[in-house]
Amino acid sequence: MSHLKNHSRRRFLTSSSLGMLSLAGFPGLLSAMGNMHSTRAPEGLPKMAPNKASANFKADVELELYCRSNSVAILPGQSTLIQQYSAKLLKGPENTLTEIPGSYLGPIIRLQKGQKVRIHLINKLAEPTITHWHGLHVPVVMDGPPVYAIDPGERYVYEFEVLNRASMNIYHPHPHENTARQVYNGLAGALIVNDEEEAALGLPSGEFEIPIVIQDRLFDDNNQLVYVRNMHERMMGFYGDRILVNGRSNVKFDVASRAYRLRFMNGSTARIYKLAWEDGTPITVLGVDGGLLESPETKAYVMLAPGERLDVWADFSGRSEGSQIVMRSAAFSGALPKMASRMMGGMMNVNSLPVGSDYPIFTVRVTKKVSDSPKLPGQLSKIYRYSPSDTANPQKPIPIAISEAHMALLLNGRPYAYNDPQDFERIKVNSIQLLEIFHSHGGMGMMGGMGGRHGGMGMMGGMGHRNNNPESGESMGMGGGMGMMMTMAHPIHLHGQSFQIVSRSIINNAADDYATVSEGFIESGFKDTVLVMPGETIRIIKPFQDYKGLFLYHCHNLEHEDMGMMREFLVE
Repeated sequence: MSHLKNHSRRRFLTSSSLGMLSLAGFPGLLSAMGNMHSTRAPEGLPKMAPNKASANFKADVELELYCRSNSVAILPGQSTLIQQYSAKLLKGPENTLTEIPGSYLGPIIRLQKGQKVRIHLINKLAEPTITHWHGLHVPVVMDGPPVYAIDPGERYVYEFEVLNRASMNIYHPHPHENTARQVYNGLAGALIVNDEEEAALGLPSGEFEIPIVIQDRLFDDNNQLVYVRNMHERMMGFYGDRILVNGRSNVKFDVASRAYRLRFMNGSTARIYKLAWEDGTPITVLGVDGGLLESPETKAYVMLAPGERLDVWADFSGRSEGSQIVMRSAAFSGALPKMASRMMGGMMNVNSLPVGSDYPIFTVRVTKKVSDSPKLPGQLSKIYRYSPSDTANPQKPIPIAISEAHMALLLNGRPYAYNDPQDFERIKVNSIQLLEIFHSHGGMGMMGGMGGRHGGMGMMGGMGHRNNNPESGESMGMGGGMGMMMTMAHPIHLHGQSFQIVSRSIINNAADDYATVSEGFIESGFKDTVLVMPGETIRIIKPFQDYKGLFLYHCHNLEHEDMGMMREFLVE
C-alpha cells in the first residue's frame, strides 16, 4: 500500500459489444482506427515550425519541461515502462516546481496571476508530442494544438502572461491521434494559479492542501500498462480495472483532525467518477475548473468527468484519532450506450471495475488530534454572472452537436480537420457568445441537416434532427429510438477562456439514468469542461476575448478526441 504522510504533502506544496457488429457498415470508424498509432502528421495537418524564445519577452518565471520515457515502480515487483514529464527551474520562486512524492506524474507547476512565464518544452520521446495548458487563457501558438507538435529532439518555447484567476489547471500532451495514449502512458501534471483574492481567504495550504489526481489503469502480469485491445474499447473509451491516486495504488492519506483543502483532478482518459464519502458526509465544494465559487456549495456527491477539477473543503475536526473515512465512486447509470450493453449482456463492463459501479478511491486516516483548525469562509469570490442579454447571439446559440452516427464520433457533423471552420464556427474576437451543446440523434444510416432553430447547415454523417423541446419527451423517431440507444456521456472541453453554465435540460426518456447523476453537477462557477449526459442539452456562455486564431473544442474522452471528435472555432 502507498502511505502518503504529511511530510510528503509538505514537499508537494511548498517547493465491442460494438466490436461484434459488422465492421463493413462503419467505414468512418475503421478509417479513424487505422490512423491511431501514426507518429507522422496525418494528411491535411501541417507541421508548424517550433516556436522560439522572443528577445523582447521578459520572463518572471522560466523553466524547462522534458518529455521522456522512464521506468518506475507503481505496483510491487517489476517496474512499469511509462512516459513522463520532468522539469528544471531556470528562474522564479523556489516553490514554482514541486514533485508529488513517489508519483510518475509531472511536477506541480505553481504560478501567480500576472506573472510572465517562459517554458521550454523539450521532446526526449521517440515520437512527436506537444503540451496543452488545459484551462489557461493564452494565445493559440501557446495553447499547444496538434499542428505545433514537435519531433524527437526538438524544442518548443511557450511565452505567456498568466491571466487566469486562482485555479487548478492541467498540462498534458495534445498530438493528433496520440493524445490518449500519451496521457495514459503517464504524461500529465497539474498547474496551479494563485492570486490575491484567494490568498486573502486563508484557505488550508502547505501540508494541508492535498492534490488528488485520479486515474484508472490496466496492468498485465508483468506490471506493464495495457491499452486499447479492440474496437469497443476505443469507441466506448478505455477503462482500466485499477484506480491510481497521484500515480499510486491503494492510497491512504494520513491527516490531523482539522480542515484540509483537497484539489481533485480527473486524469483518466474516459472514466467518470461520482465522488462520495462512504459514511455519507456531505462534500463541500470551494471551486471547479475555473477557480473558486462565490460561496461554498454542499453536495451529497459530486460528478467528475475526464478533464474536470474540483476544489473541496474536507474538515476532519470531529473525528477521533485512529478513525478512517473512504472516498468512493458511487453507483450511477447512463454513461454508456444502452444498445451496446443490452446486445452484449453488459460485456462492455466486463472488467472488475464496471463503468458506473461502486468502488473505493482512497482512504483518509486521522493519525493526529489537534485543537486548532481554520473556519470555512462564507464568501469565497466575486463573480460576474453572465446572462443571455450579455451575448452577441441571445436568440441564436452556436451549436455543438454530438453525434455517433455510422459509429463515427463527430461534433457538428464533421471530424477534426485543421482550419476547416463552418460559418457558425467563425466568431468575432472580443465577443461573448451563447452556445448550446446537445445530442443530435441521427439514426443508423440516416442523413440530414441539423433541423430546428439551427437551420440547415449542410452537415452530413447522419446527424438527424434534434428534439427542439428536450423536456417534452415527445417521440423523436430514429433520433429518440435508435439514436438514444447509441448515445453515451461526453465531457466537452473548450480551449481558451472559461465559460459559465446557463441551463441544463433532459428529455423524459433519459430521466431515470439522469436522476443518478443530476444532483452532482456544480453549475455556478467557471468551467472549461462540462459533462453532457445522453439526452441532455446544456447552454453555456463563453467569452472569446483577447486572442484571434483557431481554438479547439473537443470531447475529453481522449479516445473519442483521437478518433476525430474535435473541431475548431476560428476567432477573427
